[in-house]
Amino acid sequence: MKLARLLLGLVLPPLGVFLTVGIGPSFLINVLLTLLGWLPGSIHAVWVIAKYEEALNRQEPIS
Repeated sequence: MKLARLLLGLVLPPLGVFLTVGIGPSFLINVLLTLLGWLPGSIHAVWVIAKYEEALNRQEPIS
């Protein structure tokens, strides 16, 4: 699933961010960056998706 979100983040940046974090500040920033150009939106999308996955990986289950 992470790979699919990363690919969507490269091709359709707002969709990749939406599927990762939903509608929120990161999504709105990404829409604005994408309107300014595809490259800024894609860079931001990959960054948001990577940071989200990193935060998920840090939360280890307590056993």
